[in-house]
Amino acid sequence: MLSQAKNVNLLVMFLLELGVLAAVGHWGFVVGPNWPLKLLLGLGGPGLFIAIWAVFGAPNNPAIPLTGFARVVLEVLWFGGGATALVMAGHLVPGIAFAAVFVLNNAVLRLVWNQ
Repeated sequence: MLSQAKNVNLLVMFLLELGVLAAVGHWGFVVGPNWPLKLLLGLGGPGLFIAIWAVFGAPNNPAIPLTGFARVVLEVLWFGGGATALVMAGHLVPGIAFAAVFVLNNAVLRLVWNQ
């Protein structure tokens, strides 16, 4: 039973990672004042986040692996960026909910279960 809960927690973590990309893309398309800028922000924002995650945060073989406090900072900035993007796009409640799920998933359950 506990192993299933741990697997669900890892699935939630993965879905949160995808949620960050969706939130940043949505933000870009919402805040851009014209279509060229909407495309730049809506596609470039997630592209930048993907590049940062690939270099520093990928679970398997990141180019520059971070551990300890540096990893915590990366994850807080990454997932906080997703929550902030939702809020800045005008979705306050979903942004708060996203942040709350991150805290429960990442800061509580992953630490308790040593994932």
